Amino acid sequence: MSLPTSTISLLCHMFAGTRANRLLILIYHRVHPKPDPMFPGEVDAECFDWQMALLRQYCNPLSLSKGVSGLKRGMLPPRAVAITFDDGYADNAIVALPALQKHGLTATFFIATSFLDGGRMWNDSIIEAVRHSSASTLDTDEIGLGAIELGSVSQRGPVAERIIKAVKHRPADDRQRLVNALCERARVSLPDDLMMSAGQVRQLAEAGMEIGAHTQSHPILRTLDTETAAAEIEGSRRVLEQIIGRSVSVFAYPNGRPGDDYTERDRQIVEGLGFYCAPSTRWGVATPDSDLYQLPRFTPWDRTPARWLMRLLSTYSRPG
Repeated sequence: MSLPTSTISLLCHMFAGTRANRLLILIYHRVHPKPDPMFPGEVDAECFDWQMALLRQYCNPLSLSKGVSGLKRGMLPPRAVAITFDDGYADNAIVALPALQKHGLTATFFIATSFLDGGRMWNDSIIEAVRHSSASTLDTDEIGLGAIELGSVSQRGPVAERIIKAVKHRPADDRQRLVNALCERARVSLPDDLMMSAGQVRQLAEAGMEIGAHTQSHPILRTLDTETAAAEIEGSRRVLEQIIGRSVSVFAYPNGRPGDDYTERDRQIVEGLGFYCAPSTRWGVATPDSDLYQLPRFTPWDRTPARWLMRLLSTYSRPG
């Protein structure tokens, strides 16, 4: 990925202001083979490729563990960056891995283990039901949204997002009941290949990628009792260690917003279980003063290379 000379001059000026001993942790979920109207905020293969090219050319990419180790020792170079993926989507192995290998990069993949080998996350059930439904409206009275007009394919992404937001923080059993009812009304056949297989997790590990725990069923940890929360966290690690045949030392909180999705209790569980570090989804850049069990993450949302890189670089100068 080459940028115009004028842009490079500006970026070089920005580089002078970026500081060492700061770690920018990028967060991704999916990398679609091509643009998907149901996921307007997600990257596709072409976009991801040029983003990785820019990281390789203008930043200092490290694995999350190595980046955190350097941060602790005060030995990170300027523009240190770690690439992370949450949840365990199959396209991480099918689409993202080849791009990472093309550019000589490593990444950390946080896997929710209950969905491996044919499982599906509840939010994806909603998205695919809305995407494929042949109906013009969908009855969501039980959720409190009434009859929703589905519209065209390009209009259905926001519809799915409304439904997801309405049920996201409901108790898990109640939420699944509502999702099941919605999918039944949509009368569609839902895909069973959205998430990785155990073999794909193994493939990532054998390619030199870092594998991290992300609970078993991706719950809102805040809503669980202590014993169940600990079992979700440790259970995920145990399954992953059996799959890849090596220790798993990093964890990411599902959804990841401090206070809303997890609490100080959950942070203490993660530290007590001996994990090395744990990123949240609070936006920012990690500094030597950052809590290793609540590391911030940030990914620019811009869709042109120059703007994407400039926003990324400007993040290094923000408070941690």
